Amino acid sequence: MSTPENQIPEMPSSTKLISTLAVVAMISGLLVVLVYEFTKPIIAENQRLATERAIFKVLPKATSRLTFVVEQDKLTLADDKSAGELVYAGYDANNQLVGIALNAAAQGYQDTIKLLYGYQANSGCITGFDVLKSTETPGFGTKITTDADFLANFKCLDASVNEQQSALVHTITAVRNGTKQNAWEIDAISGSTITSNAIGRMLDKSGQALHPVIAKNLNLLEQAKSTH
Repeated sequence: MSTPENQIPEMPSSTKLISTLAVVAMISGLLVVLVYEFTKPIIAENQRLATERAIFKVLPKATSRLTFVVEQDKLTLADDKSAGELVYAGYDANNQLVGIALNAAAQGYQDTIKLLYGYQANSGCITGFDVLKSTETPGFGTKITTDADFLANFKCLDASVNEQQSALVHTITAVRNGTKQNAWEIDAISGSTITSNAIGRMLDKSGQALHPVIAKNLNLLEQAKSTH
């Protein structure tokens, strides 16, 4: 029987609508989980490869490396998949320690900036870095990897440890462009103060936490390649 033109069609019940939405939400959630589980190892491997490249970039004299994990004030030989704070020690062809690579991160102008930096424990110098993640504004924010004057800060940025091996001798800090007077200061990029300050904060935070641990375990790091 045909429906009269002036008759309003019957609306679906709220229970049916809720059931349909629940099914759609469940399927969508399942798809998200499946995609996440599928891409998780791929993302992890890409991150590992990026870190691997960065290690040998910030430690150019290294031909091999070992990974350690920080356990309170000790360093334990580990692998790249270990949970916790990782320390990468680089060695030359004669198994001599040539430097240490460490992670650091801080909030920049738009998002968290993550980098890997090279540290020379004997001299107490930070000697370079490589950006692992940054979404800073193209131009000013990305100058941290191209600005020659800014990169000159890292010929030897003082990050030495005090005699008690408890902290850095000096706080690493970024200063207004053109006002740097001390080896532990970072001469900021003009027009990119927020990003420059983020670099200073992250290096100081990492240095305060990790450089004393490295100082306490330096003999272990120096001998580790020969014994493994």
